[in-house]
Amino acid sequence: MWKLKIAEGGAWLSSVNNHVGRQHWEFDPDAGTPEERARVEQLRHNFTKNRFQIKQSADLLMRMQLRKENPSGPIPGAVQVKETEDITEEAVSITLRRALTFFSSIQAHDGHWPAESAGPLFFLPPLVIALYVTGALNAVLGPQHQIEVIRYIYNHQNEDGGWGLHIEGHSTMFGSVLSYIALRLLGQPSHTTAVAKGRQWILEHGGAVAIPSWGKFWLAVLGVYEWDGCNPMPPEFWLLPNIFAIHPGKMLCYFRLVYMPMSYLYGKRFVGSITSLVQSLRQELYTDSYHQINWNKARNIVANSDLYYPHPLVQDLLWGFLHHLAEPLLKRWPLSLLRNKALRVAMDHVHYEDQASRYLCIGNAEKVLCLIATWVEDPTSEAYKLHLARIPDYFWIAEDGLKFQSFGSQMWDAGFAVQAIISCNLNEEYGPMLQKAHEFIKASQVQEDPNGNFKDMYRHISKGAWTFSIQDHGWQASDCTAEGLKSTLLFSQMSANLVGEKMEPQRFYDAVNVILSLQSSNGGFPAWEPQRAFRWLEKFNPTEFFEDTLIEREYVECTGSAVQGLALFRKLYPSHRKKEIDAAISRGIHYIKDTQNPDGSWYGCWGICYTYATWFAVEALTACGNNYNNSPTLRKACEFLVSKQLPNGGWGESYLSSQNKVYTNIEGNRANLVQTAWALLSLISAGQAEMDPTPIHRGIRLLINEQMEDGDFPQQEITGVFMRNCTLNYSSYRNIFPIWALGEYRRRSLFA
Repeated sequence: MWKLKIAEGGAWLSSVNNHVGRQHWEFDPDAGTPEERARVEQLRHNFTKNRFQIKQSADLLMRMQLRKENPSGPIPGAVQVKETEDITEEAVSITLRRALTFFSSIQAHDGHWPAESAGPLFFLPPLVIALYVTGALNAVLGPQHQIEVIRYIYNHQNEDGGWGLHIEGHSTMFGSVLSYIALRLLGQPSHTTAVAKGRQWILEHGGAVAIPSWGKFWLAVLGVYEWDGCNPMPPEFWLLPNIFAIHPGKMLCYFRLVYMPMSYLYGKRFVGSITSLVQSLRQELYTDSYHQINWNKARNIVANSDLYYPHPLVQDLLWGFLHHLAEPLLKRWPLSLLRNKALRVAMDHVHYEDQASRYLCIGNAEKVLCLIATWVEDPTSEAYKLHLARIPDYFWIAEDGLKFQSFGSQMWDAGFAVQAIISCNLNEEYGPMLQKAHEFIKASQVQEDPNGNFKDMYRHISKGAWTFSIQDHGWQASDCTAEGLKSTLLFSQMSANLVGEKMEPQRFYDAVNVILSLQSSNGGFPAWEPQRAFRWLEKFNPTEFFEDTLIEREYVECTGSAVQGLALFRKLYPSHRKKEIDAAISRGIHYIKDTQNPDGSWYGCWGICYTYATWFAVEALTACGNNYNNSPTLRKACEFLVSKQLPNGGWGESYLSSQNKVYTNIEGNRANLVQTAWALLSLISAGQAEMDPTPIHRGIRLLINEQMEDGDFPQQEITGVFMRNCTLNYSSYRNIFPIWALGEYRRRSLFA
């Protein structure tokens, strides 16, 4: 059986906090009773049987293990509230205690709540390709790993034979070609029914020549596509003076750090060994003979299924200039000397980022790229071995198989969980759970800025920040820092005997310093770094299936978190940097009001979608003294949310809202409990009850009635999103937000 390991190190691993928050899976052939093994197989069978109807796994293997390790004893029976009945304090309290008892049973011993953070189908295949190219496939992915990887890919194949960008999406060339190749590299024969069906989808939609630019890159590395069919990624950009508008140091950190190893591999024109399997793939993936393909024409061919952000003409002109004129010159002496220098600079940046993140890297896309770049530079290097050791940090096992995570959401989930639990006013009963969470959050705060002369490496300050995942990751985020600040400030007002010692004031000050440093001139807050580039540069976004990837921008969600964190800090530490904090809050509130849509909503970039962002905006406004009576902005927000309530009392918003920028219900007008909780939190906070409490009561009734027998809540559709066009699952959300909404209802509506 697979076993989840928490806060454990290993060979070639380093840590600044003894691996607190680290989570990885290991296979133990002797683990589990016969009954437990049979239960796991039944869960896998059930998922596969229902995979076309229920596409998101429910994280049942993790829940099964942790509930065994953390027995909670019997819990009261579930409560049901009929449509004709009033909601009583008893019904809410029983539901909350059941939910909190269950939630405590899936908390890890280091204080965080392990959870899946996955959903995109283009995360895993590049790892398989990289390991195949470097010859480490069987060393890193043992037989049991490969079984689970194959299971995952098959489980998320669409009925038409293709694979999507993410597990809930329509089939795309990007998802289909990469998934097909991964299966073939893992030994799946081309004639098996599912593989053959995948190949049929690919050929019927134009063949691999129509894969987007990221796919063309990976296929070129593997040797089943030619570099002449890729738009240029010249490493010489790293040599540009900082005054240039298009300098990579001014780009969004994710784009910059993915481009960094990509530019190295492109500049080297690296191609893996042309094995017999690679030769076979060249024949399987194209509608024309491989050697007759017009690679220059192929540079700009993208399947309609994948084309979310078409290249503007100015971008195609740039790529054409670089491809036809610049590249031929840079490959010849003496300009080849410039290329060699650029390659060294690119790898200097790769090594810096590797070391700064203890080889976790900012995310899985960069992780795999840096791994293969270090191998290409030196297959025997220590850097490559350190990379291999960190790969398990990205694995997640569930009933649908092995998936490759974004990078984990340990801190993000814990920050929300703490606030949800505290909102219930049942702290004395759940003190041990809170104390463990408090210790985890304190241990997860980043204690130092990036090493060395970090500004030369285009890094920002990080001392005092919280990351999205764990301290070893090292990357500051404005909203994660704000949620960490809020949580630790709340703990600081509670008894040390109950939740442990509070943080020192200087650590609060450091967090505030990071938040203030990130605010933009328009009052909004970006996610990771200060906004450095011009908006027009987004026209050069080369990623056809994403939008807003090239430059950092402000987000309502980040702004909402930052304003809330600063407002609570100002209340408890009114004399610290008062003028700066007052100004930052005022500008943040102005940004939030200014970005409200005419219908009263806000567009969300990190969750789905209008429901999500509206919650952050409302909470920020109410934290600063706005309420239903004195704020037209809040009244419009309430009107928007009430207008979207479903007949069953819930809310359910499709990922298509993010993609199409129009509010769209989930198919069949189904309610999603997480989104229902977001809407309820907004309405409760904004004061909707003063006008008409009925929408709130109806939503709470749904949460109560949908709770499961064990105190858990059901896993439903994915509620996370990024780059507008791809979903990301946060499996802890299904516990955190119903608890939070019920807690706020109990505290502010029933006991008001």
